[in-house]
Amino acid sequence: MEIAGSVGAILAHKGPVVWSIAPDATVFEAIELMADKNVGALPVVENGGLVGIISERDYTRKVILKGKSSKETPVRDIMTLELVTADPGDSVSECMHVMTDKRVRHLPVLEGTKMVGLISIGDLVRRIISAQTATIDNLEKYITGDYPA
Repeated sequence: MEIAGSVGAILAHKGPVVWSIAPDATVFEAIELMADKNVGALPVVENGGLVGIISERDYTRKVILKGKSSKETPVRDIMTLELVTADPGDSVSECMHVMTDKRVRHLPVLEGTKMVGLISIGDLVRRIISAQTATIDNLEKYITGDYPA
């Protein structure tokens, strides 16, 4: 089943706010911001440009397991540099495939080189559930004769 909708539509629903962090900030500051904003990843932005992403996964694998100090380690030392990104015109299905294949949970959304948003696997799942619920409702109305002609 192909899910209708684009990344741009998801971003329009979410709103324009994207929390980010600088590469020179400490990992502790990044984790603190993630906890405060209830997000699992932050784009790393320097001089207005996207240079990486830091996630809870980066923290657990590159700080905790390696015995580093989150209060002394800069974000740049553990951020993911090989970015997997999306375009506002990408479909929900395309993004689900990319996230599954690349084993990532967050996609920065770029228009050219400008970051215009961030989508998570949760955003995509919510969109899919919403589309499936609407389809089921319409089918029930059609079967019962309540569907508008």
